[in-house]
Amino acid sequence: MAFEALLEEYEARRAKALAGGGEDKYAKRKAAGLWNARERIACLVDPGSFIESGLFGTSGVYPEQADETQTDGKLAGYGRINGRDVAIVVNDFTVKGASTSYTNSKKIAHMKRTATERGMPFVAIGESTGARLPDAMGSRGMGLLLGNDNTQFRRTRETPMCAAAFGPSFGSSTWLMCQADFAVMQKGATMAVSSPRLVSMALGEKVDAEDLGGWRLHAEITGLVDQVVEKEEEVFDAIKKFLSYLPSHHNEAPPEASVPAGSGAEMDKVFSILPESRTQVYDMRRIVKCLVDKDTMFEVKPRFGRSAVTALARLGGKSVGVVANNPLHRGGALDADACRKIVDFVVLCDSFNVPIVLLVDTPGFQIGTEAEKAGAPGRIMNFMNAMTLVTVPRLSVIIRKSYGRAYVCMGGGRHSDDIAAWPTAEVSFMSPEFATKIVHGVGAGEPGFEEAFAKIRQGSDVWGLASVYAAQAVIRPEQTRDYLMRMLDVYKLRITRGVGQHLMRTWPTSY
Repeated sequence: MAFEALLEEYEARRAKALAGGGEDKYAKRKAAGLWNARERIACLVDPGSFIESGLFGTSGVYPEQADETQTDGKLAGYGRINGRDVAIVVNDFTVKGASTSYTNSKKIAHMKRTATERGMPFVAIGESTGARLPDAMGSRGMGLLLGNDNTQFRRTRETPMCAAAFGPSFGSSTWLMCQADFAVMQKGATMAVSSPRLVSMALGEKVDAEDLGGWRLHAEITGLVDQVVEKEEEVFDAIKKFLSYLPSHHNEAPPEASVPAGSGAEMDKVFSILPESRTQVYDMRRIVKCLVDKDTMFEVKPRFGRSAVTALARLGGKSVGVVANNPLHRGGALDADACRKIVDFVVLCDSFNVPIVLLVDTPGFQIGTEAEKAGAPGRIMNFMNAMTLVTVPRLSVIIRKSYGRAYVCMGGGRHSDDIAAWPTAEVSFMSPEFATKIVHGVGAGEPGFEEAFAKIRQGSDVWGLASVYAAQAVIRPEQTRDYLMRMLDVYKLRITRGVGQHLMRTWPTSY
C-alpha cells in the first residue's frame, strides 16, 4: 500500500507539473491565438520523440513557491527533428512569465552542455520577461543566478544552435538569440535587454515596444535576426529547414539530399538575367536560384546588408553556402553591414563544414562619411581576416565587376581554391570611370572621356586574369552549375572526411 501511495503522489505531482500555469492562463493564450509551450514542442520535434528533463523543477530560492513554479517556467528535454536528436529548451510564459531563475538557468546550462558534449543541435524557444524578481535581488540572489554556470552562455560552435523569439522575449531569450547560429523572430515579438516598462521607468519616458526591439529593428538595422516570419508554425519550419543543411556536430560532414526534379532547368536562360549595360542593376538572387538545386535557396539576413546575399542551398544534393554581391542594392558595393553579414555567414559555414560558393559582381567597398561612421575599415579588415581563416572548399565565379580590395575579400587570389569567370568579368583596382578622372582628368560627358575611358578599361577584361592563371577557368554562363558541382567533387575534404579545421569556431557570435 505504501508503494501505491507513492505512485499516486507521483501521478499527482506529474499532472500538476504538466498543467503549467493552469487552465485559465492556457485558455487566455488560446483565445489570443498564442500556442502554449508544449504545443510548440509538438510542432518542432518528430511525433512521440520528446523526452523531458526537469519536469519536477521548481523555484530553488523560495521553496514556498513550489506550487506556482511548475517546471520553473522552462521546459527542457530531448527530441528528434527529421530523425536527428536535438536538445531543447522552450519557455512556458504561463509560469512566472518564464522569468530566469536559479533552477531554470541550470536547465539551460545542462541542455547546452549535453548538446555540445554529445554532438547534437541545441534549440531555444524564447518568450520571457527577464530575470525573476525578487529572486535575483541582493548578493545572494546574484550569487545564485549569475554565478550559476557559464555553460549557459558559452559558444564554441561545436554543434548548431537555433533560437526563436515570440511575444516579449527579454533577458535570457535575447541572450540566446544573440548567441544562435540561426535566430528567427515572429512578427509582433519584442527582443531587448529589458522590457519597455523598465526602460520607461529608467528613462522617465514612454518607450514603444516595437521601437525598442521589434522585428524591423533587428532584421534591418541590428542584423541580430536571421529571418522574420508571420505565423508560429513558420518559425519551426524555418528552424527545421536551417538544420537540414548542417551536420549535427562539427566533426561530421553535412547531410546530403536527393536532387529535386527540375534542378538546373533554367541554366540556359541564366545569361539573360545579366543586363548588357555594365552599369545596369539586377537581382543576383535570380542567378542563385538558377544555379542551385530547385527550391533549396534558404536566405539568411535578407533585410540586412542587402548589397550582399548569404544563403544556404544545395548543389547536386550537397550543402553549400552562397555568398554573392547584389547589384540591386548600392550597385553591389559592400557597406559595413554587408561585410558583417558575410563574415557571420562564412564563420557559420567554416564551423560546420559547408563549402562556400562566391558569386562576384561588386564595384568595391562603400566609401564616404557614412561608411566611415559605420566603422567600414574595421569591418573590411574583419572580412579579410575571416577569409584567410576559411578551411572549407571555396569556389568563386566572377560574373561581372570585381574591383579593388573587394576582389580579395570576395575570393580573389588565394582566397579561393578555384576561380572561374564569365566572359563578362571585369577586374581592376577601381572603377574605370573613376580611374579615368584621376589619371586623365576628364569625367563622363566631357571631351576626350570616351577615348581615355576605353584605354583605362582595356586591361580589365577577363583574358588578362586568365593569362596569368589568376582565374583557373573562363566558362560560359550556362555551364556554371555543372562546373561548380564538378569542382565541389574535386576540392572536397577527402582526407578529413569532409571536416575542416574550424579556425573560427570561437569567433564572436554578435559584434
